[in-house]
Amino acid sequence: MADVQPSLLRFTTHENLTQRLVLSTLTGRPVRISQIRSSSPTHPGLAEHEISFLRLLEAITNGSVIDISYTGTTLLYRPGLITGSVAGAGAKGGVIRHEVPAACTRGLSYFLLPLCLLAPFSKAPINVLFTGAGVTTSATPTGDMSADSVRTAILPLYAHFGISNNIEVRIIRRASLASDGRGGNGEVRLSFGHQVRLPKTIHLLNPGRVKRVRGVAYCIGVPGSNNARMIDAARGTLNPLVSDTYIFSDVSSAPFAPQQSNSTGKRRTGVGFGLSLVAESSTGTLYSADLSSAPEGGEVPEDMGRRCAYQLLETVSRGGCVSLAAAPTALVLMAISSEDVGRIALGRDVLASAEIVGLARELRKFGANLWGVREGETEFFDGDDDEDEDDEDEEDGGEDEGQDRASRIRARGKGPRGRAGAESGGASTSKGTVIVSIVGKGIGNVGRKVA
Repeated sequence: MADVQPSLLRFTTHENLTQRLVLSTLTGRPVRISQIRSSSPTHPGLAEHEISFLRLLEAITNGSVIDISYTGTTLLYRPGLITGSVAGAGAKGGVIRHEVPAACTRGLSYFLLPLCLLAPFSKAPINVLFTGAGVTTSATPTGDMSADSVRTAILPLYAHFGISNNIEVRIIRRASLASDGRGGNGEVRLSFGHQVRLPKTIHLLNPGRVKRVRGVAYCIGVPGSNNARMIDAARGTLNPLVSDTYIFSDVSSAPFAPQQSNSTGKRRTGVGFGLSLVAESSTGTLYSADLSSAPEGGEVPEDMGRRCAYQLLETVSRGGCVSLAAAPTALVLMAISSEDVGRIALGRDVLASAEIVGLARELRKFGANLWGVREGETEFFDGDDDEDEDDEDEEDGGEDEGQDRASRIRARGKGPRGRAGAESGGASTSKGTVIVSIVGKGIGNVGRKVA
């Protein structure tokens, strides 16, 4: 009896292209995406970064079929088996060398986040070296987070699902966007050596209280004093909230841009500076914020440091156990994990965002279960602060008073006890959260099942 082929799913437009391709690869459902920038008079069809991602997807899979129309506005993708960096399938010495084109305008997290979702379900470990003139390690105006935030805020999330060994993002050469808004010739290596049959079911319900802030300030081809100015401005905003604030400074030279064969001399590209901040709570919840200088310049380091600190405070104020940047990763892993009910607390603004609503709809199209949503708890307390619960219950007596205290945190960063560890992670963070319950489909790692 012949095997029944899975039905073809149809989508339109280029939005969430990588998300659809990742879900197609994980579930084995072929997809057809049409009307990809069909109305654009100058740049119809797939963009350079999208074609580059398709080549990366072809390199880490075996048996995938990618069919692109003549105009580039229609894509047919039939997924294969995720093989990883196996010998003879594009890898040399156990490493896949992927070159990002110079015309790429997206940050490297555009490739790292989908690749990290596929890596746990690979037949073999995944080791990819990103090189080329289009590699940008900093945050970008298009909304891509920096490679530092992927390393410090996204990868630790996999530990909740039992995936924590031999995972690393190593930034070999930093680069910001060039003055023309394109890549800056950086170099990054991703090593993902922990493969599992099924992710564990998680129950993340207590966001905890922010107890420390860590970060990385980086300068690429500019004076290192910019780092000190950014750090001083950011600490001036965060220290009244969290005294345990440490920001690492990294100063590196700008990489050389590839030159044409008929040109002489060398030109540096990817010049800029930026800041990545991560706040960690007492229960392991991570909130991240990212900013980098504009490609055209004109940014003041002090303003960037303050803006990044305010962005981090805004992320913390949304509440929940994962931030908006990490929520798609957590929700996808929950949807394909073992057939049990997993629960996670999300902020109302995070759940109501267009990105998460679109993800829920697309997961449903790929056969995932519906989500259950209910109101979250009013308050969460840590075991270390049991002796202070009575005092806090008196302080947090009414909803209006709690809202006033939350507004004071956002405006001045000060509460009755003078730090975010006692305020932003307590009752004020948990207000406005919802509990999302997801029953996993038990899709798992087909490669390990066959092996």
